Amino acid sequence: MYKKRLVFWAACIGILFFGMAITTLGSVVPQLRTRFHLDDISAGTLFSILPFGILMGSLFFGPFCDRYGYRVLLALTCFSMFIGFEGVAYAPSLFTLKICVFLFGLGGGAINGATSALVSDISEKEKGANLSLLGVFFAIGALGMPFVLGILENRLSYEIILSIIGLATFIMGVFFLLIKFPPPKHAGGLPVPKSLSLLNDSVLLLIAFFLFFQSAFEGIINNWTTTYLTAYRHILAGKALYALSLSVVGMTIMRLLLGSVFRNTEAKRIWTISLSLLLLGLIFLAFGQAFYPAVAGLILIGAGLAAGFPIMLGFVGDRFKELSGTAFSIAFVIALIGNMIINYSMGFIVQKYGVKHLTTVGFIEFVIMTILCVAILKKINKNNKN
Repeated sequence: MYKKRLVFWAACIGILFFGMAITTLGSVVPQLRTRFHLDDISAGTLFSILPFGILMGSLFFGPFCDRYGYRVLLALTCFSMFIGFEGVAYAPSLFTLKICVFLFGLGGGAINGATSALVSDISEKEKGANLSLLGVFFAIGALGMPFVLGILENRLSYEIILSIIGLATFIMGVFFLLIKFPPPKHAGGLPVPKSLSLLNDSVLLLIAFFLFFQSAFEGIINNWTTTYLTAYRHILAGKALYALSLSVVGMTIMRLLLGSVFRNTEAKRIWTISLSLLLLGLIFLAFGQAFYPAVAGLILIGAGLAAGFPIMLGFVGDRFKELSGTAFSIAFVIALIGNMIINYSMGFIVQKYGVKHLTTVGFIEFVIMTILCVAILKKINKNNKN
């Protein structure tokens, strides 16, 4: 019999490493440019390989977990990220580096989805609250990696730092092999027709497309806020980066609250609070003329977005207990596609109309997400009554 508490904390540590992995490439790209003589196009290629790997990992983790369980997959994802960390540190050629970056993304995408599905499976109640706590560890990893590199840059080379973190990831993979997990749901064989029928489930598709816009919203804030603040609001680059980091802090604090203070709060109230915070944050960011209104806006936006993945994935886990992994895969893949499409489109919008339209896109996404959220809550309430 597996120990729920041990499995939960193992999942948290696993997703912490994914948080570190997701920010590693951006944190060391100046050193990689020098080491491999990269121009803008070559550096951009590296950045495009990472999300492709994450997409592939998100695609296969669900059916694999439903069929074979979590132990082997989680171990393999750690070993894949281990190769990624060591490759970014010591790859002898650009071709090898590209392979390692892909494996980085592949393992990261799979562990991100698998840990979420695992926490959902072991949480009989309050899935959203536990998934919120899991999300806190992702944020700690994402914030912690640049911080660790910055603090230690004068003491240790980035290669040594990445190598040590990679070794810790490898040890975590071994640990996954040694502990017990919930048994596979379909050890006798995955029910393919039933799995494919998930693609026709209206609730799952509504949730997946909510996450399509949620993921895209997070992406445009992460990728375009510094440009918006420096080029449009004329805020110094250092201050702009500081403001952006506070959006992650806002998200982290809100997820802590979702996992504690708001643990037993009904979904309708959580969404009312979350969407209100998101709208208020957009107003501050769009109409504030100085640094502090922008900071307040980004903190509120981070807090407003905090409930998106944990609560929606909690709905998915409650509805599809027998095929939770596969259902999570569908949701994550559609979410990642949204991130990629809208961020790519944002580049054209910025080029043609200017970065000031970052908030315009944000308001459009807010309206769509609100409509989808209302539809999802109505569907779930209707199904619960039936």
